[in-house]
Amino acid sequence: MPEDDTKVWLNRNVVGMGLASLFSEMSSEMASAVLPIFLSSVLGAPAYALGLIEGVAEGLSTLFELWSGWYSDRIGKRKGLIATFYVVIAASMVGFAAATNWLQLMLLGWSIRLPVRDTLLVESTTPATVNRAFSFMRTLNSPGAIAGPLLATLLLAHVPIRIIFLIAAVPCLCAILAIVLLVREKARTPDPRGFWQSVNGLPPHFNGFLVPVGLFGLANFASTFLILRAQEVLTPGQGPILAATIAAGLYTWSNVAYCLVSYPLGVLADRYSKKTILGAGYLLFGLLCFGFLFANDRLWLLVMLFAVSGICTAIVEASEPALASDFISDIDRGAGYGALSATQGVGAFLSSIIVGFLWSFASPAWGFLYGGVLAVAASALLMRVKTDA
Repeated sequence: MPEDDTKVWLNRNVVGMGLASLFSEMSSEMASAVLPIFLSSVLGAPAYALGLIEGVAEGLSTLFELWSGWYSDRIGKRKGLIATFYVVIAASMVGFAAATNWLQLMLLGWSIRLPVRDTLLVESTTPATVNRAFSFMRTLNSPGAIAGPLLATLLLAHVPIRIIFLIAAVPCLCAILAIVLLVREKARTPDPRGFWQSVNGLPPHFNGFLVPVGLFGLANFASTFLILRAQEVLTPGQGPILAATIAAGLYTWSNVAYCLVSYPLGVLADRYSKKTILGAGYLLFGLLCFGFLFANDRLWLLVMLFAVSGICTAIVEASEPALASDFISDIDRGAGYGALSATQGVGAFLSSIIVGFLWSFASPAWGFLYGGVLAVAASALLMRVKTDA
């Protein structure tokens, strides 16, 4: 990619990574929409199994992400690693379809957080428009995030859930093509430093930023718990099949809300304060958790809560990597985004397991209370982070 192309923030790299994000999101959301139903109705798994699966998946992904960020700096290349991870996700969908026991899913449910992709996205734009570029990519997520659960909901009445997982692998193949055909890398000098040398060399302000990110990660349990809760409160009045369908539809609605606010919030963060926008997102997630303490079969309340969920996700997914770019130099960028993803992954690993066990052995209310308190604390802590890196 010519050097001057980065001065135009909407270039072929941003579009290519956005399309790949769209297709991978469609795949992931198709699987997420039916996973709680697959676990409870097909595999007969307990509620805490969902937390273990989500948590172990995050843990495995974290190890890969931390290594891949550093390794992309080491070899001076990023595109091939991005395509490889999408191949892994497609293979995981096929594994889901073939699973006969819920324990098998713990090795298959990889997340799609890609520090190498985020690094290349930053390198393809400018500091003044980086939040806009991330928000554009997340906005392109939205058609996939809407189409995925919507398609899964429609298919539920006509095909077995295992077939839905197989269908979900197809968009991942489209994501690979988008990366291979559209994305171009600039030549960059490889970083010869070893793994720990690179990680230990990250700026102090960046490490300070990772503290509230990690705390929020501990609060930010998997969105599949929201689907599960909606299904639970609706089942007595609607029956299990209709309740599952409505729950999947509510998740689709949350992705519509995500789509509506993602890009405008990115533009707002570029013009004003990334930190303030991100802090508001953390706080809003805390309020969402407290709101779910009062969730029942009133559909209007569930519609409102799932909309808030979409808004929270839009803020956090775009603002965390965009704010991170303010702290990291060019030479540390891959390692820095690897460390960011690792911090997010460790938090997600623990949060999903903790909430799953609180859900099963205490009550869902304890899980939501746990998430709400930590999210509010993370918001307050983030406001104390110095951004004059």
